[in-house]
Amino acid sequence: MEPEVREEVRKPRGRRLLRLLALLAAAAILALLWPRPGLWARALYTRIRYGIATVYSPLDADDDFLDDYSDILLSARAYVLTNPVYDAEYYAGGYPPEGHGVCADVVSQALKGAGYDLKALVDADIAAHSDCYPLPNGTPDTNIDFRRVVNLAVYFERHAEALTLDAGQTAEWQPGDIVFYEGHVGVVSDRRNADGRPWIIHHTSRGAFEEDALDYKAITGHYRWSAG
Repeated sequence: MEPEVREEVRKPRGRRLLRLLALLAAAAILALLWPRPGLWARALYTRIRYGIATVYSPLDADDDFLDDYSDILLSARAYVLTNPVYDAEYYAGGYPPEGHGVCADVVSQALKGAGYDLKALVDADIAAHSDCYPLPNGTPDTNIDFRRVVNLAVYFERHAEALTLDAGQTAEWQPGDIVFYEGHVGVVSDRRNADGRPWIIHHTSRGAFEEDALDYKAITGHYRWSAG
């Protein structure tokens, strides 16, 4: 008896190509989603633990498939994790050296990570409406204006959504919000304490932190970014 001859069954080349393309597409989707799992897990925990739904921006200025509020949050967190040196010196060009900054730089770096140039936005608004800003001698200075908290407070009041100053209204404080104090500013975190009150991301003379400090000082402003 002659041995049985079995023909090798080969998968059509087109099917193998489709499988490869599917794997590449899945890899691309995972790459896009990579920043999200931690955010989603935190949002789910916040919903279950405190009954607070996370608010997301309808905008994505830098087209990274992550909404503006999430970008602001993650960029502020990334900036303070570099442990910048507190540096309130005046610098030509406006920006301090890499690794240096103050509280206002947390906000500008957070917005930069979302696709916005806060310096350019503030400078343009001051140039057009200098009477609205508390400028020394009434004179704009593009080297420092965007790093002055008093100027940022005016800018956000004019161009962002103003929200509650009551820290007890925990659901009204959302990740990526901007909070102002007398002479200080920070970004609201997605982390919350046992009472549901959010932490803040900020830079003080004692260091840059993400901490349970919404009551750091009396709150003077609370805003949600609306694309300037």
